[in-house]
Amino acid sequence: MRKNYIKLSLILVSMLFVEVGVAQEVEGEVKLEEVKEEKKKEKKEKKDDGKIHKSGKEDGVIKYRRSSLHTMIIEDANLPKKDLIVSTFNEAPFPDKYNDHTVGDKSFDLATYQALISTEETDDNKKKDKDLSPAITKYFQDNKVANKIIAKWFNQAEDGAFDMSLIQDRGAYDASSQDIAKAGSMERGVDMLKDAGIDLLGNTFVVVNYSKFVSNEEAAKVIYDIAVARANKMGELGKSIKEVAKAAYEKAREGYSVWTTAYLYQLEWNDSTEAVFYMDMWMDSTSVDPAKKELFENSDLFQLKLLGYQKAKALVTGLGSNAENETMIVKNATLKSINSVYNKLQRKFEAFRTKTPLVSADPLGAKIGMKEGLEGGDKYEVLMQEYGKDGKLTYKRKGVIKVDKKKIWDNRYAAGEEPLDDNGNPVEPENDLEFTHFKGGKGFFPGMLIRQIN
Repeated sequence: MRKNYIKLSLILVSMLFVEVGVAQEVEGEVKLEEVKEEKKKEKKEKKDDGKIHKSGKEDGVIKYRRSSLHTMIIEDANLPKKDLIVSTFNEAPFPDKYNDHTVGDKSFDLATYQALISTEETDDNKKKDKDLSPAITKYFQDNKVANKIIAKWFNQAEDGAFDMSLIQDRGAYDASSQDIAKAGSMERGVDMLKDAGIDLLGNTFVVVNYSKFVSNEEAAKVIYDIAVARANKMGELGKSIKEVAKAAYEKAREGYSVWTTAYLYQLEWNDSTEAVFYMDMWMDSTSVDPAKKELFENSDLFQLKLLGYQKAKALVTGLGSNAENETMIVKNATLKSINSVYNKLQRKFEAFRTKTPLVSADPLGAKIGMKEGLEGGDKYEVLMQEYGKDGKLTYKRKGVIKVDKKKIWDNRYAAGEEPLDDNGNPVEPENDLEFTHFKGGKGFFPGMLIRQIN
């Protein structure tokens, strides 16, 4: 009887707690070791020991083509702590593994598009959930968001003129290519656009977040009531079980669960769209035409395609005993849920996965870690940037490496920040590593790019 009581108590307590997976988003450009050039006209070649050691003080910055991103959040006046959600989102660092391609507003009011919101069956016990994608798509169309994204890509001036300066910069073109483009060569401009179109414009994304705070009280009370109902049927044994359940309920009911749903959209850019744009709408500062400007700004040619969505949650507890830290705790939980959902989007949608430079070859390492949700055994392909004879940039796989589960960098908190756990208590980083270590492969060096493949 005693063993059964203990077992049942543990089951009831476990029912009152929610398992939370937490991760954060990725970082952007990092400093890398400069690869020393071979000395010209050297009489005697020095033998290389074959090792490329971890980056030192004379780090360089590598240029590589990254995906571009515009982020938004949906405002819902009916949700608790709406203002705190929006301010936390707006103050959060931009996911710097992406180029910041922010255009226009960062949020819109859900009430304006309420009539378009539908419900859908979820996999969680067939519960119905809101599908906000029709409202988001209508907002994009009404506000010509895709047109604004393209206008930013081509650095559109107030008079409507375009230029290639941003594409030159983000395309990692060599100096000679940029000089030709700046000289006004229309032919080179077309070639550059064809080269970079899919790799740059086609890899432009919009992520729209919808975060809500759900009080833990309601969910905890339902589970507690079930536990009490069962305990009432167990006589004297039930009294002790109810005490355990009550204590667990008091702990679980404090605070909130932060739920974030992120919708991922991708700019549709293909050969036909490119051709119409360049033939009918393109103009530079030497050929300004108001009619072309109006045609571009009002065109329905440009669209954002929904790839899908992902959900994540973060638990906030302990507010009763740490009320003075409530704002910080809630902000931390909001950021955790948003970062977690970004990582889920990358894992699910290959097009949204980022490239990251290796910063060390001995040991093999890159500056991504727990914030990006790395797990031991995660596989990454190692890529080398190569330019073909036609001047086009390609990525060639040079091998596959795996995350060393014992050496994952704890980069979840910014330098100088006092991180708090879900209860508002200070926490220490799990390790003092400078980057995550990887296993496998040979001949890799700093500056090579890695991209997750599982």
